Amino acid sequence: MKRFTFILITLFFIASQTSAQDKYQAPKLSDSDSWIMIMLPDPQSYVKFERNQGIFELMTGWISEQIDSLNIQMVLCTGDLVEQNEMLVPDHVNGNQPSRSQWLAVSRAFGRLDGKVPYVLAAGNHDFGYKSVENRKSNYDQYFPAHKNPSNAPLLVAAAKNIDGKPTLENAAFEFVSPHGRKFLFINLEFAPRDTVIQWAKDVVGQAKYNNHTVAILTHSYLSSKSEPFESENYPITDANYGKAMWEKLIKPSHNIQLVFSGHIGSPDNFEGHVGFRTDKNAAGKKVTQMTFNAQAMGGGWHGNGGDGWLRILEFLPDGNTVKVHTFSPFFAISPSTRHLAWQTESINEFNFKLD
Repeated sequence: MKRFTFILITLFFIASQTSAQDKYQAPKLSDSDSWIMIMLPDPQSYVKFERNQGIFELMTGWISEQIDSLNIQMVLCTGDLVEQNEMLVPDHVNGNQPSRSQWLAVSRAFGRLDGKVPYVLAAGNHDFGYKSVENRKSNYDQYFPAHKNPSNAPLLVAAAKNIDGKPTLENAAFEFVSPHGRKFLFINLEFAPRDTVIQWAKDVVGQAKYNNHTVAILTHSYLSSKSEPFESENYPITDANYGKAMWEKLIKPSHNIQLVFSGHIGSPDNFEGHVGFRTDKNAAGKKVTQMTFNAQAMGGGWHGNGGDGWLRILEFLPDGNTVKVHTFSPFFAISPSTRHLAWQTESINEFNFKLD
């Protein structure tokens, strides 16, 4: 009897595993004329441990392989490219890699996309100062200079000066025309942008030649997990504009900003603490879709595997205004034994929105 019961349990387990694997479908376009934008969450927890760095390379490698089949036209990353910007000796608790190794790792991972697809990378609080924005100094430009990715060059239309007075991609504007003919302007803004940067962005967005563009703001920190713009955060910097100030000074007064993307937030092994979403109207009455996506504490918390390989796939449909959002893990998808875990289908991670 015991042997018979064991056989039944074994057969049930095999059947359930087979069923789960049969249900897996690789990402594909819902409409063959759609195009895709990939949103990568904060990489910091991947690069601070040597053992995790390969997972982030797997993610960018997967993107590289899918450029043609998914018609990937743009990649955004929400920042905190590293855990510590300028650390010589790791503490072996919050990472075992010195800062140079972290910067080299994230630069190498994005190198898989160089010359293949444009990418825009936000600069987060951990990308400044020593450990976390103790000052505005950053190694960003050393590892991500304007010439690194040849696919960015045709899109770059403006760059603001960093704290050292040098124009860099920490604050930059990229003009992009989608396969459907919709004109976009992507504005990359540093963590808690300075007043001069806010004014620079207003000046760029306000130019007559961008009147009919859909402007998308990319910045590291904007929405809390309650989907409210941050009023302030406890960082040792002055001249800083957090989410609410960005909304009041830059986004709401505009007539063409319709998208805001950010990361930054997290909660161990809890997706609700990593995401945020809201819509409001700007001064012209146009809908502004604001999306926060991160995953760095999924997969074991702050000292886990870096985020279980989660990324977001935004499919822009040929009707010109519908966007389908999916949350997918190439890390889980790579093995038949874990493919059934490769999609997050809850309403916070899979949904549609429309552009005006």
